[in-house]
Amino acid sequence: SMSGSSLPTSSAEVPFRTIEQRKMSFSENPCGLVGVIDEGTKTITFSVYTTPDFKEIASHSSELHIITPQDGWFEQDPLEMMRLINHCAQEALKDIEKQGYSVSDIASVGVTNQRETTIVWDAVTGKPLYNAIVWKDIRTSTVVDQLLAKVKDPNYFKETTGLPISTYFSALKIKWLHDNVPDVKHAIRKNRCKAGTVDSWIIWNLTNGGLHITDVTNASRTMLMNLTTQSWDPVLLRTFGINENMLPSIHSCSEIFGKITCDRSALQGIVLSGILGNQQASLLGQMCVKPGQTKNTYRSGCFLLCNTGDTPVFSRHGMLTTIAYKLGPNAPTIYALEGSVSVAGHALSWLQHKVRLLPDSKEAQKYADMVPTSGDVYFVPAFTGLYAPYWSQTARGIIIGLTQFTRKNHIVRAALESICFQTRDILECMHQECGHEITKIHADGKLTTNDLLMQLQADTAGLPIFRSQLMDSTAFGAAMCAAHAEGINLCRFEPQQRYYENVHYDTFLPTTTVAEREERYGKWKRAVERCLGWVIKQKKTKAATAAYHRLLASLPASIFIMSSFAMLVHSVANT
Repeated sequence: SMSGSSLPTSSAEVPFRTIEQRKMSFSENPCGLVGVIDEGTKTITFSVYTTPDFKEIASHSSELHIITPQDGWFEQDPLEMMRLINHCAQEALKDIEKQGYSVSDIASVGVTNQRETTIVWDAVTGKPLYNAIVWKDIRTSTVVDQLLAKVKDPNYFKETTGLPISTYFSALKIKWLHDNVPDVKHAIRKNRCKAGTVDSWIIWNLTNGGLHITDVTNASRTMLMNLTTQSWDPVLLRTFGINENMLPSIHSCSEIFGKITCDRSALQGIVLSGILGNQQASLLGQMCVKPGQTKNTYRSGCFLLCNTGDTPVFSRHGMLTTIAYKLGPNAPTIYALEGSVSVAGHALSWLQHKVRLLPDSKEAQKYADMVPTSGDVYFVPAFTGLYAPYWSQTARGIIIGLTQFTRKNHIVRAALESICFQTRDILECMHQECGHEITKIHADGKLTTNDLLMQLQADTAGLPIFRSQLMDSTAFGAAMCAAHAEGINLCRFEPQQRYYENVHYDTFLPTTTVAEREERYGKWKRAVERCLGWVIKQKKTKAATAAYHRLLASLPASIFIMSSFAMLVHSVANT
């Protein structure tokens, strides 16, 4: 059971080290700066860090447009992506020059990016053959159906890839592009088509087509890489009809890849030495480097990753097995289990925009704090079904326990608690499956500024919460990767030394007893049971299927739900 009886010592404790020891542990280069390109789903940022203390000294962000040609389809313009990356770098470099640094002080650049999003382009002209298809796009549900008709089991490739058959992963997007976009089919036939995740597209452009590469973390989200060999799997390539020469070569996260040669980039001449998917970068930035160490990023949805060390753990509860990082060509590959909460902050924006119980979701804490408890109200926000570990696509949202004394404050508080209970649901599975004690949760993401949410999470899980003072540890994780690369040598990654000045946490400790916790968690489980099976299955008609796809399309935008498709898959498998 997850009890808070054995509280760990704070991971924020820094052992005292003499100045001499510090000098030995880090590089000789006095002015080594590291740049990071952070290409998220909504925002592109370029930031610059000092080493060895990793203080951010400059940062510039721009918003990236999302194009929605129809319900459930999400695209982005790959050329706009590059323009914004170049623009953000230029602005951040102006900023460091004002502080007395110059571009030549930047020793290397790391890249971190939204995962699974897929781009295909013409190797000769360098132009995209189609818009980027974003991870949460569901047009590939037809490809999922075709595949399931053949293999019958949604987990057919799980042993090889760690992933369920789902619309998310790049292989299905590449197959859809081949089948539906004549330009792509034509380019493939002429051997001119290159395909890759966002990191590959960025690096191809920054090196004028000199490098077509990816790293193990991004490759582990394509559904084409074998987790054990860390190379493209011949069986999977055949299954999806993908030619290996379209794909990038797979590298570790931290090595010198090559120089930026593109003259449109202010970074021309600088070495590229780090690549990492964004949730993995946040795991590293939170210093979750030992088996059992777990981080949760709280946004409109939550992403939980639990480090499982050098062996992949395969989940029976529908969590993904993924690569956490590999810090050099000869370094060990470290794996993680990943689970997600599809409706977290999104429940608060629903209270604001749809039912108008909250004037502003940012005021959730103020409203919830006006009552001492949720008054026995439970809110299960199963707007589009329930995901791991319940897997019920016929579940719907429920607010239960209302009495004549219930006020909107109780419902707002219950919404905050629902984020904590759903997180605990996933932690319980991780705890069972990863084989390591989970003793604390490292928290980051926009919602963590809500102190009440953090305290409720500690009380619900019975674990201390270490809230990172870096609202977003993603860029920091990528900066460490780039600085660590052999030949850059700006930091020796020694997490056990814990000398990282910018990793400050504040801690929320559980204030509830085990009995109180179990009683409330038991009630949450009862509320969940009551919301299951609400939707009565219609016969499969074209209209019903279209309605279901529209429903999936309304899932909260910024969140990774590997799961709705594992569910779609169940529904297909069970009809």
